Amino acid sequence: MNEFRRMLARQRYLADYTAASMARRKARNLGLLVVFGGMVFLLASVLFYTSALKHEAGLLLADAPDIVVQRMVGGRHDTIPEGHLHALEGIRGLREVHGRLWGYHFDPVVRANYTLMVPPEGGIEPGTTVIGPALARARGAAPGDVMGFRGHDGALSSLRIVAVLPQASALASADLLLVSETDFRGLFGIEPGQFTDLALRIPNPNEVPNVARKVLEALPDSRAILREEMLRTYDAVFDWRSTLLLVPLSGALLAFAILAWEKASGLSADERREIGILKAVGWETGDVLRMKLWEGGLLSLCAYLFGTAAAYWHVFGFSAPLLAPVMQGWSVLYPDFRLIPAISGTQLLALFFLTVFPYLAATLVPVWRAAVTDPDEVMR
Repeated sequence: MNEFRRMLARQRYLADYTAASMARRKARNLGLLVVFGGMVFLLASVLFYTSALKHEAGLLLADAPDIVVQRMVGGRHDTIPEGHLHALEGIRGLREVHGRLWGYHFDPVVRANYTLMVPPEGGIEPGTTVIGPALARARGAAPGDVMGFRGHDGALSSLRIVAVLPQASALASADLLLVSETDFRGLFGIEPGQFTDLALRIPNPNEVPNVARKVLEALPDSRAILREEMLRTYDAVFDWRSTLLLVPLSGALLAFAILAWEKASGLSADERREIGILKAVGWETGDVLRMKLWEGGLLSLCAYLFGTAAAYWHVFGFSAPLLAPVMQGWSVLYPDFRLIPAISGTQLLALFFLTVFPYLAATLVPVWRAAVTDPDEVMR
């Protein structure tokens, strides 16, 4: 017990001396803390935002169809006739199949594409529409206003806004217009009995691959897209966009690595003199290493905590204004929403090991070289 207390007392004295030593060089340490914390902030922001978007995509796709069937003509997606729908109704394991109507419409007013969709459950009266929150913000529209559209034949049609979708659904409904089947077919010129694609529901997840194989056998001119494939595509897209952000940051990361290595690999004359004096008054090499380990650990840990906390508030408190234009993917109608934190301990540990440990390792090498050198030679 006495030995343990002596060890704690020694560590406390080392920590006190380290704090006093860092205070004597506060300008340099503060500058390094700001640069180090800034790099942690950028890396953590990209990591947190990518993880949160993947989590949101998973929540959105949880209610997506198990399989989406599209008809291919000339290697491109085409409308699918109602006969294809009836051809699938007898497949074992398939609980529900229905045709969907959706498409894109370019609005020259805001120079953006809208997504028009007929809700599967209906409920939209002809001549009316329900719009997404970003679209309402861009057009300055509210319930009761009228929006005009030019159809496939050049004819103008008007839709009265009856509601605006809630802000909580902005990630999926930012540019969405819900319209009736009659208005949709009139705008796009799609004949009755034709659909954009087919949505399939399978109660048993283990049967999804078998049902997809039977769909392709029944409809050779079609392709089956599984929900798991859609989720993997979203993950790949978000990973790709995060890479686009990290590539420009690689120059800043390299600059920080050079700064940290220069600071760690080369001790200043004052630091060498300080180590020599400590060795001359009886400090052991291990004590000097522990003192410098305290210094590097305090600096890197403070930078890690500062950068991680700032990244958390940037992403989940302010909706990541520095990253949103690249990561969300909208060119004009950006959704305004708050992400749900989806941070795992593995991510925090990975960030810790990528930022703190390399700095500590680079710091100890030159200190060890100076500590094992004769004190008189070091001070000279």
